[in-house]
Amino acid sequence: MPGFSAALAHYDQARAPRLNAALTQGLRDYFGAHTYRRVDREGSFHVNWSTDGSEEQTA
Repeated sequence: MPGFSAALAHYDQARAPRLNAALTQGLRDYFGAHTYRRVDREGSFHVNWSTDGSEEQTA
């Protein structure tokens, strides 16, 4: 059963239209203080990962 679960999760992830890009943007923001874009709001955003996790909008 765990093998089938993992295979289904991998298939769902592979066909998700935005998951790969969103994951990459989040990792870049975490490791390099890059910004990311959201689909529900305009602008670029950055999260203060080392403090309280609050989200800041940047220009």
